[in-house]
Amino acid sequence: MLPRYTQIKSELLEQIESGQMKAGDKAPSENQLAEQFDVSRMTARRALTELVDEGFMMRTQGLGTFVSDHRPMSSMLSINSIDEEIINRGHQYTAKILMADVVVADEQQSNWLGLNENAEVFRTRIVHLENIVPLQLEDRLVNPKWVPEYLHQNYNETTTSRYLSSVAPLTEADHMVEAILIENAIADILDISPEQPCLKISRRTFSAKGIISYAQLYHPGNRYRIGGHLDF
Repeated sequence: MLPRYTQIKSELLEQIESGQMKAGDKAPSENQLAEQFDVSRMTARRALTELVDEGFMMRTQGLGTFVSDHRPMSSMLSINSIDEEIINRGHQYTAKILMADVVVADEQQSNWLGLNENAEVFRTRIVHLENIVPLQLEDRLVNPKWVPEYLHQNYNETTTSRYLSSVAPLTEADHMVEAILIENAIADILDISPEQPCLKISRRTFSAKGIISYAQLYHPGNRYRIGGHLDF
């Protein structure tokens, strides 16, 4: 069970993201929130204070708390949908859906999504192919609270990242890249030898609502690389 102040934050963030509360709108007062959610003023104050500290709201002395139009952007990552990467190279993109189901999260999976252990979460496993050759195995866990329609999408027509970005726009992402040797089952899916080095990307994405998903992306090392241009 989430702390009460976190529930209040989530409700207010959902109103901001949905457009019910816009930049410049006055937020409910501590007294109003305390009455609405049946909590103490201290609990309501903590929810508002954290939203102010995180940049979603601002306080004006003597007037109250207002929705801010200066959301924190420094952690925003540009994450491209893999089908766009492939199509932009002039190649053919296809996908193979291996799994799309509700699963019970273990302790580690719960920590990734900020949930209690044994919570039900959505899980998809999808192979992305370039010119019919496996390029990426995407193993993704999604918080059902924030994306309830996740499993109802056709991921042969869109990608998980594109859908998630459309319903829960990214505000932050944790991103880790490592070189690994994979287990036989993943090697079979990627149609490579288990001795073939792989590139694994672990990515946790956030929206204003909270943690949206945690994905582990596996790529054959001889078919995929990460790069870019930096200006200083």
